[in-house]
Amino acid sequence: MMKYLIIIEKSETGYSAYSPDLPGCISTGATPEETEGNMKEAIEFHIEGLKEEGLTIPKPSSLSSYVEVAA
Repeated sequence: MMKYLIIIEKSETGYSAYSPDLPGCISTGATPEETEGNMKEAIEFHIEGLKEEGLTIPKPSSLSSYVEVAA
């Protein structure tokens, strides 16, 4: 089991998501929760495609952190 970081961003029509460790793997949804579920499916599909092509599956390596600043 691998755990990939995903970034979910607000868009004009809902939300979009991508994973820094899986270039080209993106998804969308109406809510953050729907987008997360859709992204999970997109990652599974993306990895299946990499396996079928005999390509290396990238290992998760991205990190996230919040920085607090005075605003």
